[in-house]
Amino acid sequence: MFSRQADAPAPEQQENQQVSEDDRPAEFAPEPESSGFDKQQYSIDEPGSQWWVVSRERPLPDGYTPPSLGVPNVRLRLDSGAEQMKLSQTAIPAVEAMFADATSDGITLVFGSGYRSEALQAQFYNSYVASDGQEAADRYSARPGTSEHQTGLVFDVTSPSGQCHLEICFEDLPQGQWVAQNAHTHGFIIRYLEGKEDITGYQYEPWHLRYVGKELANELHENSQTMEEFFGL
Repeated sequence: MFSRQADAPAPEQQENQQVSEDDRPAEFAPEPESSGFDKQQYSIDEPGSQWWVVSRERPLPDGYTPPSLGVPNVRLRLDSGAEQMKLSQTAIPAVEAMFADATSDGITLVFGSGYRSEALQAQFYNSYVASDGQEAADRYSARPGTSEHQTGLVFDVTSPSGQCHLEICFEDLPQGQWVAQNAHTHGFIIRYLEGKEDITGYQYEPWHLRYVGKELANELHENSQTMEEFFGL
């Protein structure tokens, strides 16, 4: 009878024999490496956090006002004393750096609208409802108390000519194209992405930029994700 015993390693050899990763059973295969992204770095629930997620389903505290607002040293659409020209101090350095980089590339950006109090948002929203009806207004305007603008971490970017101001055609302007390609490198995301209306609750807005910091902005940009998708909301 043919025997394989002669080919088998001695017991002590078996104990020391290394098994290659390719030969390991599936249950012992190494787990895939994590991207190393820490989703707990900032809170998505705490008011003022740069990852704070605000939406219709996640409203702001009543009458919320950001603790520290300032006016960025960039080209403004309105007088510097206007409420909408303010922004959280957390985001101002990033805005100024982004505008400077755009200028270096031959692109002039304009700070269109930043912080809005709950009262100001109510004025806007109510006027849209009066002109277009509530169903239509809800597709492009936040109800008072649910607007990201109230966080102070958001601003609408526009062009010097005012062409396509708050219109989807902004994406076709040199300013819109530059923003789409470069905003994330400064910590900003286009908050309401095209094709994600059912997730964010709003139409595509290529002008609406939300500050989240460079790390998260790069992560979302590379994966074409919304904050809701990334954080599983």
